[in-house]
Amino acid sequence: MSIVVDIVLVTLLAVAGIALLRIRNLFAVVMLAGIYSLLSAGLFTVMDAVDVAFTEAAVGAGISTVLFLGALALAGHHENRPGHTPLLPLIVVSVTGLALVYGTIDMPGFGGADNPVHHHVADHYLKESPNEIDIPNVVTAVLASYRGYDTWGEVTVVFAAAVGVMLLLMGGRRSRAAAGDNGRVGGDGQAGGAGDR
Repeated sequence: MSIVVDIVLVTLLAVAGIALLRIRNLFAVVMLAGIYSLLSAGLFTVMDAVDVAFTEAAVGAGISTVLFLGALALAGHHENRPGHTPLLPLIVVSVTGLALVYGTIDMPGFGGADNPVHHHVADHYLKESPNEIDIPNVVTAVLASYRGYDTWGEVTVVFAAAVGVMLLLMGGRRSRAAAGDNGRVGGDGQAGGAGDR
């Protein structure tokens, strides 16, 4: 049953990815990106990576969607058509993708009990975390202590992105307000000049 769920999720991810490439309406792209993140979170859940799934759902589908919608308030809803054929970016992405696939050929099988990761770090975390940290939940111990700097860095990046988007939104509102004030002043000045004549 798990394989069927995996196939369905990967198929939906592929459909959402292709749709993201084809659509020109940026609002629809943002919504599809949120759906893609939720599908990814579902796939991570099936793979027993619940902590990663939670982060993907919160950051990918939640915060990122809100930030993109805020950016759309400044940029508009439609993408301009490129004036050139995007052949070079397609070649670069294809070569990079093939290199990444080639790099995974020598990796050990997914979920294998004899994988190196299960014989060094994981054993230490499972056996020693109650003694070293006194936290009964191993996932919490890993995220909050062993990988504390990594988690702190991720939170910092999300916070910096949120602050950046808020600054952009505030700058856009100020620019529109200033343009509105200048238009009213120019309009009054023109009307006054016409009345004086």
